[in-house]
Amino acid sequence: MTMPSFGWVITAAAKNAEDAGNLPRDNQRFIEKLSGKFEMIWVEDHLQWDDRPVLECWTALVFLASRYPEFKFGPLVFGQSYRNPALTAKMFATLYWLTEGRMVAGIGAGWKEDEYVSYGWPYPAAETRIGELEDAVQIIRKLWTESPATFKGKYFQIEEAYCEPMPSPPPPLLIAGGGEQLTLKLVAKFGDWMNVGFCKSEVYAQKLEALRGHCTAIGRDYDEIKKTYFAFVSLNEDEFEPPGRSQPHLVMGNAQEVTKEFKQFIDLGVEHFMIRFVDFPSTKGLDLFLEKVMPQLS
Repeated sequence: MTMPSFGWVITAAAKNAEDAGNLPRDNQRFIEKLSGKFEMIWVEDHLQWDDRPVLECWTALVFLASRYPEFKFGPLVFGQSYRNPALTAKMFATLYWLTEGRMVAGIGAGWKEDEYVSYGWPYPAAETRIGELEDAVQIIRKLWTESPATFKGKYFQIEEAYCEPMPSPPPPLLIAGGGEQLTLKLVAKFGDWMNVGFCKSEVYAQKLEALRGHCTAIGRDYDEIKKTYFAFVSLNEDEFEPPGRSQPHLVMGNAQEVTKEFKQFIDLGVEHFMIRFVDFPSTKGLDLFLEKVMPQLS
């Protein structure tokens, strides 16, 4: 078993307005504990969770990347609808250049309908959003590798566009989503990393088989795509079950039980885990993970 790498997904939303002032300090405490142990810091791309205070993804990501040079960073993941795809390519390229390669470019089709409606974006059917994502990732690839770049897709186009300085080599492109017919086909065609989360290992195995099938169909080497898993972790040596958290799937239990489930994913080929500890801002779960789980995964 090969030791995977780990990334922590910051908590970007405070519980309420009173807790908003503590959010930067609480995240800082976690990041400081993870230095030298976790490889990456990830930030989710959401704009609202009802009336809770929420950090905007890219602003937070750039701030953290400049403050913590020992980590790599990435959005988990950009909703492609929220930004023009050519601008997205330029944003990724600039941060990748400024951080000397400490970035993974994560993108997905978007799913949180209330954000689209509230912020004034159209919310088309899933098939259309995935079609837009297909155009977007091709534009991103073009701008990272051709100067000037031209692309005419069904939904988006660029004409003699420059993205200078071009990233060399280009950043890893992570495409997130578990749709077996459309999204994982895009991963096979364009992705360097794949990401599926919040499911049991048996479901994850099905997603990998679908990805393998798409790779075979187009002649892509399945093994060159990095497999990642986003896990909500509830780790406690006392027996308890967090109320109301049966969905999405939690990696839950004591250190032995959590270790066992992580090993199931590693056996399937997971090379990187994105983790959020559900007891945040307490560091109890994090401390147990660092002390009793990570050493068992090497």
